[in-house]
Amino acid sequence: MLGMLRGLWNYRNFVVTSIRNEFIARFSRSKLGGLWMIVHPLAQVAIYALILSNVLGAKLPGIDNKYAYALYLMAGMLAWNLFAEVVSRCLTLFIEQGNLMKKMSFPRITLPVIVVGSALLNNLLLFIAVIAVFAMFGQSPSVQMFWLLPLTLAVIALAVGIGLILGVLNVFLRDIGQVVPIILQVWFWFTPIVYSVNIIPDYIKDSLSANPMYPIVTAYHDVLVYDRTPDLNEAGMITVVALVLMVIGLFMFRRASAEMVDSL
Repeated sequence: MLGMLRGLWNYRNFVVTSIRNEFIARFSRSKLGGLWMIVHPLAQVAIYALILSNVLGAKLPGIDNKYAYALYLMAGMLAWNLFAEVVSRCLTLFIEQGNLMKKMSFPRITLPVIVVGSALLNNLLLFIAVIAVFAMFGQSPSVQMFWLLPLTLAVIALAVGIGLILGVLNVFLRDIGQVVPIILQVWFWFTPIVYSVNIIPDYIKDSLSANPMYPIVTAYHDVLVYDRTPDLNEAGMITVVALVLMVIGLFMFRRASAEMVDSL
């Protein structure tokens, strides 16, 4: 582990430059540039809000705002987009960078770190846009938003852990790459992002405890929508789970690095 950190520090300029170049290259021929990272998720929120707000908007308790459902959606999407981006990119990361891994000698840990850095940059832009929209809808920022810092770290740890595990397995069993996007879609709808927990039947609510994104998304809702401190017990437990998964993912990644290069 110390070797990974040392290698990462020695190649810190490579990481920063790669994140910057990736961001520039993605939008180099676009008129709006990085704004598309904001437009896409906000458009998705607008579509859900337009279609479902009349059905679910009145069933969001404790929110005295006519735009309550849109606020609820944006808070949940802020957490989910970060998680899904890291997992999805780590899933195919080693296959996509196979030629680079074969031809160059560099710390392999820089690859997932670049993914995380890029995802955090995208999430930061989305967060700024969300805060601006919240202000337009009369939901002012509060000190509770500082809870988003540890919550974001929890999302990253969970996503990196799951993403590395799946990414390593995908090198040796390519069916993983076909199944995971479907699982992520099911996982999204199994997480209370486009609906409120209070409309779920009691016999289904018990199964939500098996969803690690449920307490994180709920914490985002608590902080951004309800302006209150999240449940620290649940947030703390899922953070521990996320850290354990991240350690497992890093261990698998380190042990399988040489074999992955041979298989790519």
